[in-house]
Amino acid sequence: MNPTDPATPEALIHPGYRNIGESLVRELSRLMSDQEMISLAGGYPGAELFDRDGVREAAHAALTDSPTACLQYGPTEGMAGLRESVAQWMAHCRAPVSPDDLLILSGSAQGFDLLVRTLIRPGDCAVVERPTYTGPIRVLKVAGARTLTVSVDAQGLNVDELEAMLRDPALPRPRLLYVVPTFANPSGASMPVSRRLKLLQLAVEYGFVIAEDDPYSQLRFEGEPLPHLIALTDQVPGSKPWVVHLGSFSKVIAPGLRVAWMAGPAVLRRPCMLAKQLDDLSNPGFTQMTVQRYLAAGRLQQHLPVIVGAYRERAAAMRDAIAIHLAGRVNFNIPQGGMFMWGRLQTEGKARDLLALAIEEKVTFVPGDIYDADQPDLRTLRLSFSTPTPTQITEGVARLGRAVNRLAG
Repeated sequence: MNPTDPATPEALIHPGYRNIGESLVRELSRLMSDQEMISLAGGYPGAELFDRDGVREAAHAALTDSPTACLQYGPTEGMAGLRESVAQWMAHCRAPVSPDDLLILSGSAQGFDLLVRTLIRPGDCAVVERPTYTGPIRVLKVAGARTLTVSVDAQGLNVDELEAMLRDPALPRPRLLYVVPTFANPSGASMPVSRRLKLLQLAVEYGFVIAEDDPYSQLRFEGEPLPHLIALTDQVPGSKPWVVHLGSFSKVIAPGLRVAWMAGPAVLRRPCMLAKQLDDLSNPGFTQMTVQRYLAAGRLQQHLPVIVGAYRERAAAMRDAIAIHLAGRVNFNIPQGGMFMWGRLQTEGKARDLLALAIEEKVTFVPGDIYDADQPDLRTLRLSFSTPTPTQITEGVARLGRAVNRLAG
């Protein structure tokens, strides 16, 4: 059967989904059936750090006290009690919003997908960081967007480069910019306040929506907290209508609950709510009520230091192992929080070739080229310290060092 024949099912598949490919991180996770393999690849929370007792108690209380709300259809925008709890959490994070400004999501990735579906038509321009999380790249590809990239350095998105791009008459005006300002995936970089303010000013001047994704900011184990973009809009006149904040409990409670949120102006949030009705009508009442009870009991504030403390220890183990086994051969950005360290080979060779050798040494990482939408750097790589123990991290980096030696010949 010829797949290009219009009579075949393959010919009916939307072009955007034909060559999108699977997630390399998920492909690498299949290697973990080998008990000797150490993964420095996956960006999953450490499973042993889940507050299982707290979630169990919250789930039991939700189902016992509010069985109908847990099991019945609910409002698309999310249950009022959960939106109130999320607003309180945002205030705790120094970014006050009203419950009415919130749309509950099934993961923050859904929020970006909704924004793209409501803002982007085929051929429209969007901007992402270089490197950036693979999810938005794939969503924009399916949407038929023209995706431009702006480089990232140790201080996050290069706003001067963005400004030069916006001023270039040969380039299209973007409608949407996706950014992770704090402990970005994969770079681990954080934007200082000065860059955040300039980004808001550029959004006002050039008229593009900023999608601020914030999965990691509460995982800070060094330094002082930085304000969310949405919290800085009062300092930049006219910027409030241009900022949508995407928050999530996946990295601080549990990703399996799939509870996240969008905060932003009604003119952008309402079309997203209508688009969400085409997806799932609403988030499951049971998980919403469970998270609400968990927050109301104060468990997140009590348990978060446990998670942060573990990541502090694991990041230190990775930093120390890098200094011993990779110094002078791979340069790394050492973050103050989050889950990732971003590196670049200083020796000849490609990260993909290094991965093949690393797998032979029983360790995995993610080649950095998958995080580049248009200008892949074949010598970059991402290591994650969130899942393995400090002992596994030390051994894993040592194995990676042996692979680098083999790559260098």
